[in-house]
Amino acid sequence: MTAPAVRFEGISKRFPGARALESVSFDVAAGSCHALCGENGAGKSTLGKILAGIHAPDAGQVVLFGRTVAFHGPEQALAAGVGMVHQELAFCESLSVAENLCLGALPSSRGFLDRAEMCRRAEQMLAAIDAHIDVRQRVGVLTTGQQQMLQIASAVGTGARVIVFDEPTSSLSQHEADKLYELIGQLRERGVTSIYVSHRMEEIFRLCDTVTVLRDGTHVATRPPSELTQPALVQMMIGRPLEEYFPSHVHAKTGDELMRVDHVSSPGKFQDVSFTLRAGEVLGFAGLVGAGRSEMAQALFGLDPAVTGRMSVGGQPVGFNGPRHAMRAGLGLVPEDRKRQGLVLSMTALANTTLPILGALSRWTFIRRRAERALVGIYFERLRVRAPGLDAVTAGLSGGNQQKLVLAKWLAAHCRILMLDEPTRGVDVGAKAEIHALIDELASSGSGVILISSELPEVLNLCTRIIVLREGKIAGELPRATATQDALMRLMAGVAA
Repeated sequence: MTAPAVRFEGISKRFPGARALESVSFDVAAGSCHALCGENGAGKSTLGKILAGIHAPDAGQVVLFGRTVAFHGPEQALAAGVGMVHQELAFCESLSVAENLCLGALPSSRGFLDRAEMCRRAEQMLAAIDAHIDVRQRVGVLTTGQQQMLQIASAVGTGARVIVFDEPTSSLSQHEADKLYELIGQLRERGVTSIYVSHRMEEIFRLCDTVTVLRDGTHVATRPPSELTQPALVQMMIGRPLEEYFPSHVHAKTGDELMRVDHVSSPGKFQDVSFTLRAGEVLGFAGLVGAGRSEMAQALFGLDPAVTGRMSVGGQPVGFNGPRHAMRAGLGLVPEDRKRQGLVLSMTALANTTLPILGALSRWTFIRRRAERALVGIYFERLRVRAPGLDAVTAGLSGGNQQKLVLAKWLAAHCRILMLDEPTRGVDVGAKAEIHALIDELASSGSGVILISSELPEVLNLCTRIIVLREGKIAGELPRATATQDALMRLMAGVAA
């Protein structure tokens, strides 16, 4: 019998106030694609980081190709043949693409950095995953999807024998995701072992040879996907059956016009965008990565000083004068990148949740702490935020629970219009259903919702109307009754019906 590539033996890990893993044991077959599934906070990323040398286990051991290993940093793991594609992006944004890709081994000539060789190596790493990015560009100007492709190139380009993919498609377009699926197939043919962390059921059943489920930091089961159905896998992950969700707001009559956007443009980002949003409506925006959807939402929230055009809320004109003015008009924005744009990671979960409403919670410039804690407690329970407590530091929470904090923040602000940019990115299937129900609840209560999502089934299920952006311009609009995935894809790609 062939020895496994990786064996986890009794792995346990605790963080202050929280148990991340408890006596987790299972094998990963050499040359396989092994899925790691579970709810947010189940311990999936922690286990991957232990294998990649970022965390050390409190108990247990890791056996790599028959040899017990104890890494004291990612560089040791990389030297042993273990790479990782992280869910949360981590780059030196002021440096170029080439500099970031070669940071661990900068080429030199006569004691000086060899920039030509550095660029050649970076281009070679990107070519290996069929990514077309200018290696001289500063990383800070790249889209989230492009940065995710850099992470994948970095892990694959090191020649690792085991690669941990932690939610690798969460920031990718469908086209980029398809390229990643092809790449994982190529890695399997080369004998590379992939540990694939994902909440997306279709990916798991398409790519993976084996599935391991974690729940509350413990091992539930390790099974081949052929022995499972999607509902059975979801029930193993969340401990309860999950019913398919059908929104109720789509059957109700929409109310008065809440928002009107006329001929809004921003040079190099989007051009001549016009639409209306009514009370009780979920208006979807679909498009490929780079189509201008996120940039449009940021501009409407007052984050783009170059924007031109007109916007009114409730019949009153609203200028693009910054987030404060947008918030006063009743707008909220759940941004695409929660870490950089949605949260202050060094602050507590409680402090992040109440940031937009400190004025309402204050009396004579002093915050009413008891009222603050009571309010945040309500939204923690409503969204099932899994954290050691209200005072837990936000940086220590899982990605999915951080996303719930961003949502809680704007729910607490009682926005008339809530713009959601990829609101279910990186959250588990249970949390995704809860967020879908929340969007439906907001619309049913008379709020207006703008939903930007790269998951077309999500847009088709939740939205009253769907506008497609292509290359910064409106390519078309489809009502719910006639919208299909094929019709949206054709508009997104500019292909005639």
